[in-house]
Amino acid sequence: MNQLELVKLNKHYGKKHVLIDFSFTFTDGVYGLLGPNGAGKSTMMHLITDNLLPDKDGGCVRWNGRPIAELGKDYRRQLGFMPQQQELYGNMTAWDFLGYISALKCIPRKEAAQQIRRALEQVELSDAADRQIGGFSGGMKQRVLIAAAMLGDPALIIMDEPTAGLDPKQRVMIRRLTQQLAENKIIIISTHIVSDIESIAKEIVLIRDGKLLTHGTVPELVQQVTDGEQTLENLYMQYYGGGHADTSL
Repeated sequence: MNQLELVKLNKHYGKKHVLIDFSFTFTDGVYGLLGPNGAGKSTMMHLITDNLLPDKDGGCVRWNGRPIAELGKDYRRQLGFMPQQQELYGNMTAWDFLGYISALKCIPRKEAAQQIRRALEQVELSDAADRQIGGFSGGMKQRVLIAAAMLGDPALIIMDEPTAGLDPKQRVMIRRLTQQLAENKIIIISTHIVSDIESIAKEIVLIRDGKLLTHGTVPELVQQVTDGEQTLENLYMQYYGGGHADTSL
């Protein structure tokens, strides 16, 4: 059983305190992060992926009991990250881009070819493997990024808005794939689309103003709804008011 611990994380950008004494423990399964823009979700994910460092004396991230600062490359080899921004090389084919990511992850070439082929199949892009990414739709680029996060069979996968730009059929496909992958992994998904996580998440974590607001299973959380039908959508609106939540299928 894998374990990811966030221990009293604090992060400032100048005078702005973006993450405040944030503590939480993740184990194998899918977790959904909910919160409006500016709540601290992206900062948390960048701390988990070691792209940012906490404040001095601002807590730490532990992987299976050890600080990730001590684990270094050994930790990053177990990590798959899908950023929200579609920072892709438009002149590369999907196959070449995933080959480049495989090299960065130090995956042997022969094994990489097998993994790339399988990842493209899983995100339904096999037919586009030899096309240049610059000609892809936004949804196709999202799926390339998801495939990249899966390479190396990481034990921890972080996804920032993975279904943005996908049509309903593709979002259902990604939900099913995520559920299949999570058997022996921790998968953390930040999203505004409530329906993309409520049916597959082991727990939902709600964040506001850099603090842990509440967390629990969907049945546990909807018990907190005080007005109207007990749904995750209504809980979101209860806590965030005018914050944006997309509840489409």
